[in-house]
Amino acid sequence: MKNIFLCFLLTCCCSITSLIAQEKITLKGVISEQKNNETLIGVSIIFPELNTGTTTNEYGFYSITVPKGTYKVIISYIGFATKMETLLLTNNTTKNFSLTDTLETLDEIVITENVERLNIKTPQMSVAKLTSGTIKEIPVVFGEADIIKAITLLPGVTNAGEGSSGFNVRGGSVDQNLILLDEATIYNSSHLFGFFSVFNPDAIKDLKLYKGGIPARYGGRVSSVLDIYQKDGNSKEFHANGGIGLISSRLLLEGPLKKDKGSFLLGGRSSYAHLFLPIFDIDNIAYFYDLNTKLSYKLDDRNNIYLSGYFGRDVFRLNETIDNTYGNTVLNFRWNHLLSDKLFSNVSLIYSDYYYGLKLGFVEFDWVSGIRNFNLKYDFKHYISNNFKLQYGLNSIYYKFNPGDIKPTTETSGINPFKLTDKFAFENAIYLEAEHKLSDKLSLSYGLRFSSFLRLGQDELNIYENDQAVVFNNDFKIYEKADPIGTESFNRSDIIADFFNVEPRLSLSYQLNSNSSIKGSYNRMSQYLHLLSNTNSPTPLDIWTPSGKYVKPQLLDQFAVGYFKNFKNNTYSLEVESFYKNVKNRIDYIDGADLIANNAIEQVILSGEAQAYGMELLFRKNEGKLKGWLAYTLSKSQQQTKGRTPSETGINDGNWYNTPYDKTHDISLTSSYNLNNKLKLNANFLFQTGQPTTFPNGQYVYNNITIPNYNDRNSDRLPTYNRLDVSVSYTPKPEKIKGWQTEWVFGIYNIYNRKNAASIAFGQNEETKLNEAYRLSIFGIVPSVSYNFKF
Repeated sequence: MKNIFLCFLLTCCCSITSLIAQEKITLKGVISEQKNNETLIGVSIIFPELNTGTTTNEYGFYSITVPKGTYKVIISYIGFATKMETLLLTNNTTKNFSLTDTLETLDEIVITENVERLNIKTPQMSVAKLTSGTIKEIPVVFGEADIIKAITLLPGVTNAGEGSSGFNVRGGSVDQNLILLDEATIYNSSHLFGFFSVFNPDAIKDLKLYKGGIPARYGGRVSSVLDIYQKDGNSKEFHANGGIGLISSRLLLEGPLKKDKGSFLLGGRSSYAHLFLPIFDIDNIAYFYDLNTKLSYKLDDRNNIYLSGYFGRDVFRLNETIDNTYGNTVLNFRWNHLLSDKLFSNVSLIYSDYYYGLKLGFVEFDWVSGIRNFNLKYDFKHYISNNFKLQYGLNSIYYKFNPGDIKPTTETSGINPFKLTDKFAFENAIYLEAEHKLSDKLSLSYGLRFSSFLRLGQDELNIYENDQAVVFNNDFKIYEKADPIGTESFNRSDIIADFFNVEPRLSLSYQLNSNSSIKGSYNRMSQYLHLLSNTNSPTPLDIWTPSGKYVKPQLLDQFAVGYFKNFKNNTYSLEVESFYKNVKNRIDYIDGADLIANNAIEQVILSGEAQAYGMELLFRKNEGKLKGWLAYTLSKSQQQTKGRTPSETGINDGNWYNTPYDKTHDISLTSSYNLNNKLKLNANFLFQTGQPTTFPNGQYVYNNITIPNYNDRNSDRLPTYNRLDVSVSYTPKPEKIKGWQTEWVFGIYNIYNRKNAASIAFGQNEETKLNEAYRLSIFGIVPSVSYNFKF
């Protein structure tokens, strides 16, 4: 391990010395939107004469080193007018640029050469990026723009069906996705059990989904990273925008704290359909609300500070019997500091919390559980030269897990107070990654992440014979809970278990010509947290648990190769990727596993292996009146849990079986057509292989009780899923760019009213006494209308 790390450092040092050959100057600055000073992420800064360029980071900062001289510089960003200036560069220079939205200019500069080809040259692959504008154009149920629903239209991304929480990437489970909002971890990404996402699209600046080739600065999950940044707020003048829908509304306010130096952003959403239920004599209640906040302030040319937060809650009440409240809370303080013209740093102090509360009136007790963490991050980006950049940093996270706390609500309930044992852990990491352009055709991105996980002491931990919390019953050929032979207690500073992992990352790009390239990537990742769920789609009651004495961390190895091509001056683009991933120590459950209020969860889980492989295709039309993309994924996702000894059968007789998120074929077609400057037509079509499930294949009678007999695990499937959604956006006064501006959006979800199966249950018809299958469908056709405004 040491030799690998030393070789990596030696390569970096050799590259640095070879690049310092002639006198050069550094041009640095920040690129922002002209009308509001909102910094822009991923803007291209191009020097055509030098055939070189760079892009802005997550805070709009750029730095590029060039020889002294006079050059044309091109600043290009999708959705904004391209800017071209001539600069005389004789000394290190700070130059900030402001870009104008294309909707606000008639004299847009169109550059067709050397501007948008960084996606071909860069080694970055398996990355999807969507703008807030694109997300808002996609028709969705109830007419509420939804980030999670939007990314499921991309190749390699699915979910468990209508009304399901979260998303699945390349055959991975929901808990294997790292979801970040302004660098803070979001543990539950859905409102109302999956009908809405927790992200307000009006507050979002930038979104990236990493499916593979994940940079070393990310860690802690083995499937994907969804990295979302909120807007900073308008530091020039006060503005507001919002929308009113059939069941929910939203409002966003932003303005200056001090003009051109500081800004605030405040956004809120709430659903209100429950207010109309009493009209129909319905006592049930289901609603959500959330709040996005951000304060930004520029101290000087080298220092910026940010304070951002999110608070969301869901409330579900069934008569007077069940009262359920759950949601996320995050708070993040960040300090950007420019140490030199070439060295950018960011310090983040982050708090994340997920709360779950349940009141059960019919049994008279309250249940509270959750997970809380405190996170310190210190990251650096070093612009050593145009051909070589370094990123490095450290990360330390302290976790507290509350598996459950039960309290009686009345003295006569018969329920005794019961507290499941709290769990504690420390996760630490350091990383180093490099972006290295070896030649005009070959570029590399490589790095190492060293992670550790310390399971800290807790009040009580079971001890088992041979350290096996699950035993195999040879008589019945089933797995059963092991009986503890004792317990042990620890101080909080004690270490119950520790894990250390080296995670190499490598991506490369070879440019075949000016319009096409081939790319490849490999990444190893570790995941120390596990979501315990025996449902296909996570529910708020699912519990996070840390790795420890009886639960090992998940370890991923993923390989990917791809071909990328632009056509007709980037009007069209094609991406084709193939991937293979293997995950060790994937949690599996014994038959009949009980996960709720289980203080010894290790008694119902086993360690297995998962694998997924497939091909993804994405064809885009980027320009013109008609825009959109066609995404197709052909894939396989399987899991296997073998017996630990030759006498054990394992799960599913030790054979591979389909994971609940295996979908062989997944096709989505998304389109947007500008009929004129007032009307825009949007549509998307989805077709997916049915979700794996297990059906009974027979039954037998024992003591007058009918008992079903089931096929192998997940050997059956629900019927094929497909639907077509359409919407129309109408802007009454498109030429109006100031004052009160409005837009109407009319949509129809599932326009041909297909009853897609969410599940299929089996039972006996009381009249005919014959067995029947019952299909549960959540949505048929759903019309919607929303009124959007801004001023």
